[in-house]
This record gives sequence, structure tokens and C-alpha cells, in this order.
Amino acid sequence: MKKLGILLFLCTCYMSFIGAQGTKSLDLKEIVDGKFYPKTVRNVMPMSEGEFYTQMNEDGTKIIKYSFRTGQQVEVLFDVSTARDCPFKNFDSYSFSPDGSTLLIATNKKRIYRRSFTADYYLYQLNKNADGVTTRNKIEKLSEGGAQQSPVFSPDGNMVAFVRDNNIFLVKRLYNNSESQVTKDGKRNSIINGLADWVYEEEFSMTTALSFSADNRMLAFIRFDESKVPTYSFPMYKGSNPTFDQFADYPGEYVYKYPKAGYPNSKVSVCSFNIQSKVIRTLQLPLDADGYIPRIEFTNDPNKLAVVTLNRHQNRMDLYMADPKSTVCKLALRDEDKYYIQEEEYLDMQFIDNNFCLKSERDGHSHLYWYNLNGELIKKLTPGSIEVSDFLGYNAKERAFYYLSNEGNPLCSYVCKVDLKGRQTKLSQKEGINSAIFSKDAQYYINIFSNVTTPPIVTINDNNGKVLKTIETNEELKKTMAEYAIPHKEFFSFTTTRGTKLNGWMIKPTDFDASRKYPVILYQYSGPGSQEVKNQFGISWETYMASRGYILVCVDGRGTGGRGEEFEKCTYMNIGVKEAQDQVATAQYMAQQSYVDKDKIGIWGWSYGGYMTLMSMSEGTPIFKAGVAVAPVTDYRFYDTVYTERYMRTPKENDEGYRSTSAIERADKLHGNLLLIHGLADDNVHYQNTAEYMERLVQLGIPFYAIPYNNRNHSIYGGNTRCHLYSSITNFFDSNLK
Repeated sequence: MKKLGILLFLCTCYMSFIGAQGTKSLDLKEIVDGKFYPKTVRNVMPMSEGEFYTQMNEDGTKIIKYSFRTGQQVEVLFDVSTARDCPFKNFDSYSFSPDGSTLLIATNKKRIYRRSFTADYYLYQLNKNADGVTTRNKIEKLSEGGAQQSPVFSPDGNMVAFVRDNNIFLVKRLYNNSESQVTKDGKRNSIINGLADWVYEEEFSMTTALSFSADNRMLAFIRFDESKVPTYSFPMYKGSNPTFDQFADYPGEYVYKYPKAGYPNSKVSVCSFNIQSKVIRTLQLPLDADGYIPRIEFTNDPNKLAVVTLNRHQNRMDLYMADPKSTVCKLALRDEDKYYIQEEEYLDMQFIDNNFCLKSERDGHSHLYWYNLNGELIKKLTPGSIEVSDFLGYNAKERAFYYLSNEGNPLCSYVCKVDLKGRQTKLSQKEGINSAIFSKDAQYYINIFSNVTTPPIVTINDNNGKVLKTIETNEELKKTMAEYAIPHKEFFSFTTTRGTKLNGWMIKPTDFDASRKYPVILYQYSGPGSQEVKNQFGISWETYMASRGYILVCVDGRGTGGRGEEFEKCTYMNIGVKEAQDQVATAQYMAQQSYVDKDKIGIWGWSYGGYMTLMSMSEGTPIFKAGVAVAPVTDYRFYDTVYTERYMRTPKENDEGYRSTSAIERADKLHGNLLLIHGLADDNVHYQNTAEYMERLVQLGIPFYAIPYNNRNHSIYGGNTRCHLYSSITNFFDSNLK
């Protein structure tokens, strides 16, 4: 159950204001509509030419090339107004062929789930073709057969593979874009070729399951047989924003495959397709009958397809090197964990020349390891009690590795460098949250920095951290903020009665008076590995509520990230219990403060945070007067296999754990007034969770309030929806805590 992009708006960004305060009051609609969103860099795409990067302009009409060295615009690579015979007025996204000579432009995107979509794709040549003929400025449609999904270029750029209706197609550009069909057994809710099924997309962050060999002769893909996976359905209505006119009189129904904890997953296999002979082979992969294949990728060796597998418990990861012709698979690496393996380990694995870089928690902290393609460890790259969150790039000339690390401070992140001799350098000099986008050759990077007192500052740096150019300081936002009375954020920590030190932040009203008593609202997410307590900028609903006389508090309890494996994974097999204890402990700590009204403490959260709201309000300690649970899981038997079983194993193996972590099972202990909010078309955390929880409360005679949102998914947005949601939460807390 991933944190959504919207949760960045909700909670990960909080701010304090620099300098003199203005007098204007914060307005909820202005916050929801993005008036206080900072400017940053988006859609940055490093080019194969190491010195350059590209960006799409805001209205989706141009692709602009910039210099990493100077930050200056070099040229406009594509412009819909000048492209010859261009059939569209704007576009949604784009990608390059590996050599950078061709653009693949996506238009008319239609979203499916969180990451997947269909689109109409167009090819645009940027230089001379193989015959020496300049074709620049000419748009070519990739396929005339209907919308496409997940197109992938061959390494030489002369072919594009894509998926339509669960089948793989191949376009050969040197043969007038001739199109052939690779697979023919694809069928909705049955067989998927080259794409991820729902649970792989949601929990393995995977959409594309296609890869070309380095010599352009083979295409590998994952085949999903989801015919045995149970289906889930929910109703669709006419609604608005968007409107479905076909459901004006009678509701429709959306049906798809969704494996709940303990139920069958898709049967997966890896196939290779010989482009010349057109022969499809199934690789001899020693996969558990109920195992996963979360990633495939060809290495620079055309005879080595890297295939990552997991057992169903997800505590054993195997990396195989598969020969796509002989179909033989050789085990190169096995990594095991007494709890579970984080998905970042195999998703962030990068293959570089004849090596690969792996992130692992095998010593209790997240570190980088450097291997050759045979799986032989060359060097552990990062030592100490730090947490590496991202591998950013590799400079072959200097044999230097770049990465993000908290350097032992879970509130911050820094851009760091280490070479094969073990020499380490922290390139980030400012305390706060840093992120980076490196050039292909790792000679330059764009750094985005912020902290609670500083809106994002975007700089271009060389690979030693020297700032070459500042391209954004958010001066306009600072001027806007100067007009408002904006509450500031402060960090704190405390030790629970169980002896655990926890980190948190607090936002007090701008006119805070220590002699008064204030109501308190706890915000939290609390999910495994998540972090909300960070030294990062932002203005949110929590800021707004503090401006209206509340104290807003967030604490990262046990099970959250940034503090090592044992702190994060101590909730294994029993998620939700220790986290709830820590939120109760936070409320008790706040109740002891002289400026807090101990009888007016509330709690709220979204997704896992909504689940935690229910678990905390029914922990057995009657300390919360009110709570709001948005899109909560209420019993993990209702949630998907990959996420749930990673932390809980199956219900059959852990029946007691599932009962002790069920909000429904402990509903009789619910204390405080409750507002439940859920989207009726939530494909992730199903409305079933809230429906069954409400039924339990009804039978117990416990009153509650509920707001269902028609046709809304897990993000609950569209038209005025988001403003209505936050207004409803605001009014609920006003009615119960003021």
C-alpha cells in the first residue's frame, strides 16, 4: 500500500516561514489548489550525450534541450507548432531511443491504474536516418492498430516493441515501420504478455516486462497467467469530473484480477523471442510454484538476461543470468533476510558494463554492494550505520559511485560519493532534504534542496558538489508567503514508557501562548519503511489547521524507516500493533504538556495512516476524542498478496497475527468520534474495507460518520472533490475538538 503522490501534499512537506510574518489568513482552497506549491524541476531527462538534458514545457508543446554545464537552453528539439504534419496540439510524455536520435512521443494518455496507461505514440527522428536522409521535423505514428502500452526501443533504435490488448507487437523502423504480432494468446483477465498484472504494478512498481538484448536479436518478456486469480468488482456511476454518460440510467461494473492475502497469484514465466526466426522459448527458470519475477533486464552481454526472482515470503531474492537461446538459467546471487527483502533492493539494481550495483540490508543497514555479472562480490561500497536510499550514478573514469544517504540522521538526506578505494565524500553541505538527477556520465547533477526554513533551491553542480549555476530559488513563493501569517514547524523527540526514542515534528499556531490550552491533531502514515518526519519544506492542510488554533503533531513510530532494519522490521508478522502503541504514546506525551487540552486530542491519516487511525483509537487507551480514517485497510485479509504477505505471511501461516492486527476485530474498543472516508472505485484499498468495518460498528451499536466518494480511486480527487474532502475533515475536527 504505497504512499501516493498526494501524500506528499498531505504530509511529507511542512514548513516554517523565513523572516517577518504577514497578516493574511491561510485559505484552505488556496492550499488545495496549489497556491503555495514551490517551483522545482520536473520531467528532467538526461540525454545520452552526457553534457545535456531535456525537459518538456508546462503546456506539453515543446521538448527543450539544456546544458548541464551552464543550465542554459541549447535548442528546441521538438515543437508541435513547427513539426511537419503533426496531428496533435500537445503531448503527455516522451522518451529517447538509446542513441538519442529518435523521440517517442505519447499523446492521448488514458490512465488504467497507478502507473499504467494506454497512449497513442509517435516517432520523431532528430537526425539523419541509416540511409543518410534527414527526416527531422516529420511525425510518424508508431502503429495504426490502436492505442499502445509500454513501448521499448531496441538498443540500435531500429525496432520498437509494445503491448496492445495483452499481446506484444514489434515495429521494424527500417522496413517502413512494418508491424508484426509476437504473441497471440493475450486476453483480459487471463493472459498478459510483456506487462505487469495489477499487484506487480502496485507493489513492485512495475509496468513494463519487456527487454531487448544488446545485439538487437532477442526480445525477452514476462508472461502472466492470471486466470486462477480471483476477480474483484466495484460499481461505476455517471458522476462528474469525469462523467460516464453510459452509466446515466444504470450503473456499470469494473471487474479485474486482484489477489488477496493467501489467494493465488498469477503464474509467471520468462520467455525469449528470436526476432529473426520468430521462435518463442520459455526459460528454464527454477522458480518456486508460487514465486515472483519482479524484474528482468538484459545486461550488456547479449547472452545474459538478468532475471530476479522472489519466494512468496519475499525473504529470499535470487538473481539468475539466463541465456535467451539455450534457455539455461544460472544462479549468480542469492540474498536472504530473516524478515523480508525491501523492494528497492531489486528495483534499484543497476547493471553497468560487466558489473552491477545492489542495495542490501544484510548487515542491518541499507548499503551499496558492487558485483561482477557472475555474482562475485567486488566490494561493499558504503560502510557504517547509515541508510542509503538511492543509487544515483556511476562515473567510469573515476570509478566513483554517487548515492543518497541520511548519514545517520533520519531527518535529512545528502548526496554522497564513494570510490572503489573507499574514499567517501559528502557533497551536500546544507542540512535538509537533498535529491539529485545525474547526467549519464555522472559528470554533473541537478540538486534539489529544501528544509523547513527554505523553499526548494535548484542548482546544477559538478560531480564534486561545486555549484555551477542556480536555476531556481522560489523568490516569488517567498513573496507570496510574506503576505500570510504562516505557522512554523519545530522538531522534537521523546522516549516512550517502553523505552523507545521517537522523532516528531510539531506545528503551533502563529499566536501561540504557552499559558493557553490547545486542541491537538496527530497526523501519521506509519507504514513499513515510511518517513513523515523530515527536514523538508511545504505548506499543507496541517499548516492550515495550525493557523486555526490547533497544534499539529506527527511522530514516526516503530516500523518506519531511516533508523536501521531492526527498528523498521520489529513489526514483522504483527504490523499495526506497535505502531498504534506509539501513536497512543505520542498522544499521552502531548497530554502532559502544559499548553495542551488533554481532553481534545484527535488523530487522522490516509491509507495505512487511515488504518493506523482506527488501530490507535481502539488500542485500549481512551485518549483520542476524534479521528478521521481516509481509505483505510480494516483487515489485512482484504488486502493484496505481495504487500500483506511481505510483512505478515499468509493468513493460514499467521492466523493469530491477522486477528490481532484487524481493526474490525478490535472495533469494540473504539473510543472517540469517528469519520470514515473512502472512494467507491478504489482499486487499491477496496471500499469493502470500510463497508465491513461500518457493519461491525452498526452491530456493536457504535455511532460513526461516513463519506463515500462516487467513482473515486485511492487518491480521491477530481473537480471539487479534494476541497470537499478537506473541508469535511476540517469541519469534523472543529465540531469535536473546539
